[in-house]
Amino acid sequence: MASTLPASNNNSMKTGDTRRAPWHAFLPLWLMCAPAFLLFATLVLVPLVMTLVLTFYRFDPSSGPLAAFQFGNYAEVLKSSYFHTIFLRTFGIAFLTTLLCIVIGTPEAYVLSRMRDPYRSMFLLIILAPLLVSVVVRAFGWSMLLNSNGLVNQAFGLVGLGPYKLEYTTFAIVIALVHVMLPFMVIPVWTALQKLDPQTENAALSLMASPATTLRRIVLPQLTPGILSGSLMVFGLSASAFAIPGLLGGRRLKVAATAVYDEFLGSLNWPLGATIALLLLVANLIVMLTYYRVLERKYARSLG
Repeated sequence: MASTLPASNNNSMKTGDTRRAPWHAFLPLWLMCAPAFLLFATLVLVPLVMTLVLTFYRFDPSSGPLAAFQFGNYAEVLKSSYFHTIFLRTFGIAFLTTLLCIVIGTPEAYVLSRMRDPYRSMFLLIILAPLLVSVVVRAFGWSMLLNSNGLVNQAFGLVGLGPYKLEYTTFAIVIALVHVMLPFMVIPVWTALQKLDPQTENAALSLMASPATTLRRIVLPQLTPGILSGSLMVFGLSASAFAIPGLLGGRRLKVAATAVYDEFLGSLNWPLGATIALLLLVANLIVMLTYYRVLERKYARSLG
């Protein structure tokens, strides 16, 4: 039996679709990306290139930076035990801060994901509250808590202990950095938990797996991307932090960021300061990329 199409369909086939494609569909892809690339180049690439060029300058105490092409600044930083100590302290503090944020932030995110509204929204606001306050204000707050007459030493005095020297120590820097960086760990882990299917946990429990085994074999492998992204952010921000190490570490406990500040604004040795900043960036990238590759392989093996 022959069938006929409705008249409306026949008309649409004859006339065709008269809708026009959007104007940006005719533009080449590189032209559409040009504004974003120009903004990125202006704000990121150009300052980096200028900093790289400055590292080859020579510093004269009487006249300031002089245009030259030499590697004296790199030799001074790489051969000096003083700068070795600064870089080891910088990455040691960043590593310890990242480790504490993982240990504290991962269970905190897991508990947060199990809460129900309105408690979850309330505790999420408490976690994000440090981001609403200036880093300088938070550093001064920790300074008042940890100084010789602060609340912490007063509490020790009530039980017959102390006073202890807590301010201008590595302990003070790490504690303040953990307080500042913890939201950057909790949010990625909490986001990864939102993608976790609760039925997988129920299936493991129904097959007589213990809660600890379920947490270790089911939950933690799926949290690895969140822990990885959070730890990368925390490590990078901690290694380049300036305000907290500068205010709570004092002049004695220098890190790379405060050393750059001193060279630029203290001795006015801009080429040496630019060299320290560039080496910090390179070392930070190497550590973060290595860490990313190692954890990525472990995550792929756990899924396999």
